[in-house]
Amino acid sequence: MQRLQAFKFELMPTGEQDRNMRRFAGACRFVFNKALALQRDTYEVGGKYIGYVAMARHLTVWRNGDETPWLMDAPVHALQHALKDLDRAYKNFFEKRAAFPRFRKRGQNNGFRYPDRKQIKLDQTNFRIFLPKLGWVRFRKSRDVLGEVRNATVSHAGGKWFVSIQTAREIEQPLPVGTSSVGIDMGVARFATFSDGSYLSPLNSFRRHAPRLARAQRAISRKQKFSNNWKKAKARIQRIHARIANVRRDFLHKASAAISKNHAFVCIEDLKVRNMSRSASGTLGNPGRNVNAKSGLNKAILDQGWAEFRRQLEYKLDWNGGWLIAVPPHDTSRTCPCCGHVCAFNRMTQAQFFCVECGFEANADLVGAINVLRRGEAQLSSEGLELARIACGESVQSGRSVKQEPSEVTCDG
Repeated sequence: MQRLQAFKFELMPTGEQDRNMRRFAGACRFVFNKALALQRDTYEVGGKYIGYVAMARHLTVWRNGDETPWLMDAPVHALQHALKDLDRAYKNFFEKRAAFPRFRKRGQNNGFRYPDRKQIKLDQTNFRIFLPKLGWVRFRKSRDVLGEVRNATVSHAGGKWFVSIQTAREIEQPLPVGTSSVGIDMGVARFATFSDGSYLSPLNSFRRHAPRLARAQRAISRKQKFSNNWKKAKARIQRIHARIANVRRDFLHKASAAISKNHAFVCIEDLKVRNMSRSASGTLGNPGRNVNAKSGLNKAILDQGWAEFRRQLEYKLDWNGGWLIAVPPHDTSRTCPCCGHVCAFNRMTQAQFFCVECGFEANADLVGAINVLRRGEAQLSSEGLELARIACGESVQSGRSVKQEPSEVTCDG
């Protein structure tokens, strides 16, 4: 099978290379915004949507025109890829996967991509990479780059430049190292509760850095806008946000890697994070209730990074030969795993579950994880027996089977 993998490193550009990368990122942002404005103007006069090929002809006119001759200094493939980003954003909007495309602002989405692998040269021995119109750029090598280079993406975050090198290589079809199955219940009090009774405590990266961030934001509010001290204060805030994101990402990578290595079959809830973290402020005519409490809950939900955790868990299980199944989350923490009774009164508090029918008592998150696992196993058995046998540790080629004892739930009522 073919594995696509990205390797991200911090760049160490010279002063001239830093200025060129800023200009290239600005040129790509300009092309994206100009194409978006053209699409909107065309729609307002009743015209049809302009596809990527037709928009690329406009790009040729812009590069050769007298109004924007500085576009010739930027790599043409990076400018073309900015148009592809806009085309993909429109397709996501048409298919109701994302909101309508918005104009890009300076300081956000600072980056560009080199899609042509023939123009990229990687020298791992001397810790440098050749990029068109930038030359050889040194980078901090933390690990070896495996596979054939496909493309390179240059990005700017927290005052630093990074390069993400995507590679492709052929590997053998992996078989799961772990032979067990597990259900995961996501939460705020507990980041992840497993059906075997263990759990992961939440990291709450934003909450840990909130006091420091608040001090930095108060400091910038007392600075004159666009002054040198204001720019320094803004850079300080950006570094704090970068720190928050890096700490959260490191925690999610370690958690997802451990789960994917120890389990062959993982069941999680198909959570709609956007709906769960929607504001409760309402409108002027119909104001919401408990707005402050809901705002705090929304911050806690978004601080967990559930969507990123699911994304990492999915591709890491695929790399290790495992499977991930997302099940509907409704009533997972209100259904008794002993008698199957579903009732809102079964869970009167956040942490405690008590079945009003049979008297079964346990942690509510543990009950949710057990129900998630059962729904996933039922969904898996309905999709195919062969996949279920492999997920339970049975090798189809050799016919050998590693059996797993089913988890038991005792009922004292």
